Amino acid sequence: MNIVKVQDSQYEEFIIQSQIKMAKETEDYDLSKSNVTEGVKAVINDPSKGVYYITVDGDKPVACLLTVTEWSDWRNKTVLWIHSVYVDPAHRNQGIYKKMYLYLKQMVEASDELAGLRLYVDKRNTNAIAVYHKLGMESQHYSLCEWLKE
Repeated sequence: MNIVKVQDSQYEEFIIQSQIKMAKETEDYDLSKSNVTEGVKAVINDPSKGVYYITVDGDKPVACLLTVTEWSDWRNKTVLWIHSVYVDPAHRNQGIYKKMYLYLKQMVEASDELAGLRLYVDKRNTNAIAVYHKLGMESQHYSLCEWLKE
């Protein structure tokens, strides 16, 4: 299995479907396909918005995630946030997310411009939290607070 940085629309439909499935599975939330489609296209067409990474098994995509950046004035570096993680159910428990995480971690370690990795996870998603903790990520320092316009 290989990790691919998405730079064109080749994996667009996989990413769209993954986001719709992930929202339903993790938060029982029905996303609008047209809205997600436009959002995914916006990222693919403008890398300043974020970067998708796909894990492919042969030529079949089986997992994806999105990274977005946050400037840290405390560190004078950029922090990569991991968003929109989805692994196809048939490919779970095979270390695919771990491989993707370690790929990003190695990228951060090799860069003088990057400070680290962050993500947020629904508190009810205990399986994901266990995976993140097992990889050495902590959830002790911050709680996420948000306001979102409907």
